[in-house]
Amino acid sequence: MKKEELQKFVDSFHTMTSVLSVERTTDGSIGTIRIEAGNPQYVKSMERKDGDGNSVFSQKFIPGSNYEMYMAKELNFEKFCYQSAILRKPVHAYIQPERFPFWINLFMLPVDVDDPEKGYCSYSLEVSPEADLETMTRLSAEISSNVLKACIKLRGTKDFLKTMDDVMADVRELCGAETCCVLRTDFKNRSCSVLGASAKKGTYVQDIRQVISDEFIDYAESWIETLMGSNCLIIQNEADMEIIHQRNPQWYASLTSAHVESLVLLPLMHNEEFIGFIWVTNFDTSKVLRIKETLELVTFFIASEVASYLLLHQLEVLSNVDLLTGVKNRNAMNNLVLQLVSKTISYKTLSVVFADLNGLKPVNDIEGHNAGDNLLKRAAQILKETFSDCDIYRAGGDEFVVVALDKSEENLGARVEKLRQKSKEKGNVSFAIGFFHDANGGDIRKAMHEADVLMYEDKKAHYANCR
Repeated sequence: MKKEELQKFVDSFHTMTSVLSVERTTDGSIGTIRIEAGNPQYVKSMERKDGDGNSVFSQKFIPGSNYEMYMAKELNFEKFCYQSAILRKPVHAYIQPERFPFWINLFMLPVDVDDPEKGYCSYSLEVSPEADLETMTRLSAEISSNVLKACIKLRGTKDFLKTMDDVMADVRELCGAETCCVLRTDFKNRSCSVLGASAKKGTYVQDIRQVISDEFIDYAESWIETLMGSNCLIIQNEADMEIIHQRNPQWYASLTSAHVESLVLLPLMHNEEFIGFIWVTNFDTSKVLRIKETLELVTFFIASEVASYLLLHQLEVLSNVDLLTGVKNRNAMNNLVLQLVSKTISYKTLSVVFADLNGLKPVNDIEGHNAGDNLLKRAAQILKETFSDCDIYRAGGDEFVVVALDKSEENLGARVEKLRQKSKEKGNVSFAIGFFHDANGGDIRKAMHEADVLMYEDKKAHYANCR
């Protein structure tokens, strides 16, 4: 990570988070500690004054400043920073600063930054006005370390979903459970999906990905009421299960049919919205408090990671999908061309279909652009049905491109001919089509050019027949 990206990094967290740097020294002593960046939640909280006019920060925050400009020197805090930023170790502590009437639940994780002179770590914290006695007595260095080791895998991973599976396996083992799962929920669009899951070998539990579909969102929505405002639901015996029976009989029936005897469920929250849930089933009930602590720590980090993943996924969709038709856009097509030209993707045969929509301009001029948009949507749907196993792009305007790798010329040719014949029937969506197949693979740019030329010949013939 580059230093100029630190602000964007901390802004991805929904909890109070900053990035701290520690200068490297030759003698192993603790160098100058600076607060390099802080998200709005962190800065506002530190600068906020209480009823007596006191605040944590003694002055307005300036990124990159020595932390001692804002707070009195704190040895324990410096040790935490050194351990995380220099020794590259995760740190979790629950403390009460001597000079302030509140408790801090803090988490530090090492962060890779291109700077040979300093080490860096993220610093996330929760502040409460009174001590949480359960938290104080239940904190386990072993559990904290194990959870952080599992969750840190997600930071910077190139395959989020695979890594999430690995993290769920780690968490499941820590809880001595049969299954562990993270479910993404979108209540606005009534959809849900599994982001990560793990099941113990030999268990009779069905693969969760085969069970969950968008219809499962109704179950997930019912959990919110079942939680009754709690951040954690624990079912560890028949008495607990009976409470679920009373609160949510439909879910109770689902649990019992799946042979679930114990369960811990926690919501994932971001910006005060439910973005998912994490749960384990049939866990070691003799360690229920340790497991609750484990999952509370897990959700603390995973909620932010999931929110970041969803944002990046949304941006990726926006940059690669044509929002009107749902097929891939020109940017995605250009990326594919680059991959094929650079041999990043290998293939034996190459086929390209250019399909230009006939009659779009008259529809726009006479019936309006809404009618034109609907025509484009119908055209895209026909292409998706015809070439469901190929990549389909809207190259621009009324022009679509289909790229197929390692498909037979006969198979694609038959589909093209069927589409061509339907286009000639009155009342159907009409395409001008150009089809080029290279049995030797060849250059994608040449294939696209040849298909484009053939498409324009077909378009000329179409308009000649319309006269």
